[in-house]
Amino acid sequence: MIRRDPHRAFRFRVEIAGIEQGGFQSVSGLERVSQVEPYREGGVNDYEHQHVVLTTYPPLVLGRGLVDPELWAWHQAVISGEIVKLPMSVVLNAEDGTEAWRWLVIDAFPTRWEGPTLDAQATAVATESIEFSHHGLVGA
Repeated sequence: MIRRDPHRAFRFRVEIAGIEQGGFQSVSGLERVSQVEPYREGGVNDYEHQHVVLTTYPPLVLGRGLVDPELWAWHQAVISGEIVKLPMSVVLNAEDGTEAWRWLVIDAFPTRWEGPTLDAQATAVATESIEFSHHGLVGA
C-alpha cells in the first residue's frame, strides 16, 4: 500500500498569464464557499434538503518582498479604469519537485495593494501584499 503524506506548504509557485512569478512568500485565500438553502419537503420528517444557491470566492492574497513595481502598475491600471483580468495559477510542488496540486484562478485582477511598514530601527525585508478579486477557483 502506498503511503500518502501531506504536502508541505512552503513548496509553491505562482503563475500569472502562464508566466512564473517567482519570489512570493505567502498565498492565502485559496477558498470557495457554497451557501445552502434548506428546503422542507412535505411528508419528509427525517431531514431537510440542502440546495446550493451560491458559491463565492474570497479574494486571493499574495505576499512577497518588494522587488519591482509590476503589481503596483497593474493595480494602478485598475484604478484608472483599465481592468485587465488575467488567469493565475497557484502550484504546490511535491518533495521531489513535481507538481502535486494546481489551482486555476479565473479572471483575476488586483483590487488592493499594501506596501511595507517602514521603520528605521527594524531589519525586516520590505514586503508588499496584493489582493485579487476573481471569478472562480478550480483544480486542475
